[in-house]
Amino acid sequence: MNIYSVAYKNLLRKKTRTALTAAGIALSAWVLATLLGFNRGYENGLNRDIDNMGFQVLLTAKGCPYEAATLMLKGGTGLRYMLEDVVKTVTSNPEVEGVTRMLMQGVFDPNKGENGAIAAYLGVDAQTYPKMKGYLEFKQGGWFTDNNAYEAVMGYEAAELEQREIGDKLLIPGLNTEIKVVGVLKRSGTQDDGTIFLPISAVQKIFSKQGKLTGLGIKVKKGADMDAFENRLYDLPDVQVVSMAQVKSTIMSLVTSAKVIVFAIAFIAVIIAMAGVVNTILMSVMERYGEIGILKSMGAMPMDIFRMIWAETAILCSIGGMAGIALSLATARAAEAAVRHFLPYTPNGDMIALDFNIAAGAFGLIVVGGLLSGIYPAWRAAHVRPLEAIRSEGE
Repeated sequence: MNIYSVAYKNLLRKKTRTALTAAGIALSAWVLATLLGFNRGYENGLNRDIDNMGFQVLLTAKGCPYEAATLMLKGGTGLRYMLEDVVKTVTSNPEVEGVTRMLMQGVFDPNKGENGAIAAYLGVDAQTYPKMKGYLEFKQGGWFTDNNAYEAVMGYEAAELEQREIGDKLLIPGLNTEIKVVGVLKRSGTQDDGTIFLPISAVQKIFSKQGKLTGLGIKVKKGADMDAFENRLYDLPDVQVVSMAQVKSTIMSLVTSAKVIVFAIAFIAVIIAMAGVVNTILMSVMERYGEIGILKSMGAMPMDIFRMIWAETAILCSIGGMAGIALSLATARAAEAAVRHFLPYTPNGDMIALDFNIAAGAFGLIVVGGLLSGIYPAWRAAHVRPLEAIRSEGE
């Protein structure tokens, strides 16, 4: 007698109840896999966005370091300035592999939107910035080669908004200055998509900010003593040191806190599914009380009965678990769209990062949880007393 065949046929006796229980398990597996995938995708996205900065340390003018860095990187205005002489001081350190100068300027454009908007112009060094932003690719044209040229490279979204292509002219609002577009970037999924890049010397001249910077990106050599290097930078007057490692550590600690909530929700989903399993299998045992008694009177051992009931649990959880994993894979992109709708400030890339390890882990947790929840109903069935069971069936 094939015990799994018998267990499967027993489940088919109550098709509706079995289907509903399997659906509950599938939903729990779907929630578990999707949450684990979201946790992985969100963390990977944050790591990727920070690593794509291209430099490990950012110098800004004195002020709140994280606010200053965010304003500059996101195209904000109202930034303080630091003197360009800081470049020589920084590059004299042996840990420095390279630096890139940046000067952010924001101009109010009354023609954008109903009430106008701020256009972000980022002056960058034509020789160093492209090397540090190696992930940027061009849809049209290329980088400017002269830091004094009145030329622009437009991010993908900025070009779409301004409806510009290479060779077009771009007028800076309020300054009556025309800039020639020499390049349009492909979509990168970063803040660069909405930025208009200009040669840094041209920005300094156009906005009368000669000798001033809003930021200095520093790329450090591999194996360098970051702590010692940063401590020397802290001694520089009127500048603020923003370590990308510190920013990353702070963000990851927040993500770790969020993980607790994610795993708590997943745990609750699994518990609810297991409660359904216990209820279904226990009811099945009670309904077949007399039948189990007859099997035992015919020579079935307690372990045989235990294995039969446990096999029902395994089959039920396996079917529900596989259905839930398949559902999570099928709805991953829809779930990602929903996350981005309710959480617009999310990292770039796949937000629901499902892979074999996550799918296998979620399936394993569901099956193991189901087998544990099936221990009591199986034990209850194994300890049925044949005579009492047959007598109660007859009554």
